[in-house]
Amino acid sequence: MTHTVHPYAHRLGIIRDWRSRWFAGDKKSYRENIKIDESIRAFLKKRLKGMHVAEIELERTQSEIRVLVHTARPGLVIGRSGENAAKLRKELTDLVRKAAPMHGRAVKLDIMEIRQPETSAAVVAQMVAEGLEKRMPFRRVMKSTVEKVMAVRDVIGIRIVMSGRLGGADMSRTEQIKKGRIPLQTFRANIDYAQHEANLPYGVIGIKVWVYLGEQFSQEAQPNQQSAPSGRGPSRDGGRPAPRQSNGGSR
Repeated sequence: MTHTVHPYAHRLGIIRDWRSRWFAGDKKSYRENIKIDESIRAFLKKRLKGMHVAEIELERTQSEIRVLVHTARPGLVIGRSGENAAKLRKELTDLVRKAAPMHGRAVKLDIMEIRQPETSAAVVAQMVAEGLEKRMPFRRVMKSTVEKVMAVRDVIGIRIVMSGRLGGADMSRTEQIKKGRIPLQTFRANIDYAQHEANLPYGVIGIKVWVYLGEQFSQEAQPNQQSAPSGRGPSRDGGRPAPRQSNGGSR
């Protein structure tokens, strides 16, 4: 039997980067950073619910913490004249001071807009959860979401899995829908994955979404890929130039 690996962690260091980027000099600062990261993520997940937040990235320098919020609805997060963003930055600063009084770093908040929400698995999962919480039939929600996502040019494949008391049934079950390709074992496959929950009166419905956006190569592999001839394998002579042909003249 094979082991199930998280699609994001499966590609760390290849085509993915860590969502928390910092270094700790000792065990005490490491524990402190982990505690602050978990507090920030839990707070923003609750505070920005319904604003289609795809991911939260954290970066640390010697003097500040940079929080990058990727959202499909930046206007709701920023607010009129930036008042919501300023209030959110103040709340994050108070949260960091409360979690670690001796931390001493300033908090900087950056709001990043997602141009195409359908290419983000987290946003798609939230769209599915919103449809279920509006009492829409789960099959209709899955089919309409798949059609909407596949209409985007960059999307090659999508898979949605729901689990729980679907349709209010007494016994829980799992239903899924798939369209296109989802190559999970290919390292260079750019697959976005997300989990979400829909809170319904008769229970919680779990939602998993995979979105395949094509192959992605690292910067080191791009020059080699561009220089290789398309549709042909390596030559048998090791890449040596072809011998010069004579024009049939006398020597």
